[in-house]
Amino acid sequence: MSSETEVKMLQKLDELEQRDGKLPGFIQLYRQLLRLQSEVGSQLTTLELNLGEDVVSDRLSQGVPLLSFEDLLLDGAQVQALLQEIIRSVAKDTPDASKEVESLGNILSDKAALEEVVRAWYEGSSLISIATRHSVDGELLSLVVAAVVKPFLSAHSEVLLPKVNQESWRRRYCPICGGRPDFAYLDEERGARWLLCSRCDAEWLFQRLECPCCGCQDQNALAYFTDDEGLYRLYVCAQCKRYLKAIDLRQAKPEVLLPLERLLTFEFDIQAQEEGYRSCAEADIDERKEEGLS
Repeated sequence: MSSETEVKMLQKLDELEQRDGKLPGFIQLYRQLLRLQSEVGSQLTTLELNLGEDVVSDRLSQGVPLLSFEDLLLDGAQVQALLQEIIRSVAKDTPDASKEVESLGNILSDKAALEEVVRAWYEGSSLISIATRHSVDGELLSLVVAAVVKPFLSAHSEVLLPKVNQESWRRRYCPICGGRPDFAYLDEERGARWLLCSRCDAEWLFQRLECPCCGCQDQNALAYFTDDEGLYRLYVCAQCKRYLKAIDLRQAKPEVLLPLERLLTFEFDIQAQEEGYRSCAEADIDERKEEGLS
């Protein structure tokens, strides 16, 4: 995500607050985290990734995401500084869990512990055992780690995405970091469906008549619902009971901020989850092993 996009997203959120009054708590927290991430992201303009053309070609042809954990450039000082700011923001937003958040900050201030958690999260391993060992909430741990790594992943994505042949990838996971999609859009040109990575915001082309969560192609199991204007879609799959939100750019006004749309469409998440569906971004560990991602 470019710094320009982040600035526009922050402006949009401020405008919504002025128009509608106080924003929901989770959106306020998102805005604060976005400000912190934007400050770090603005310093990551010159990444020098040591990935040769042969390596890029081989990985993509084998269905392997371009960015392994070992390739990820994380500046220790920047990571720790951002971590502490995020810990403070989360603690302020969730006063009932402030002691646990503070404890989490103390744990992750240890370099070895932080690296273990980030690697496990990035490679799709369960964080439950790590969270249990340190007596912290697993969801809270995942939220904090994702927020800390996000600006670094986005910076890597901007550098690497132009190297991806969109017509030949078309897999259910991100060609950059291996993350799952949590949003999609139909492009203005031909209504082709593109997926948006839940971790690094990379966009990649995907077929319309296949579940982007499990690969099901049985049209009797696939469906989508739209809002009254036909702007938004909710794709669902009866086989894996997952869902994916999308926006049709052919019906949208100019300059849609895709990363922000995933947040502002939270009502679709509520509706889908009430019907027993899970987000497409919730990849199971065994699925990642089958695909060679962990």
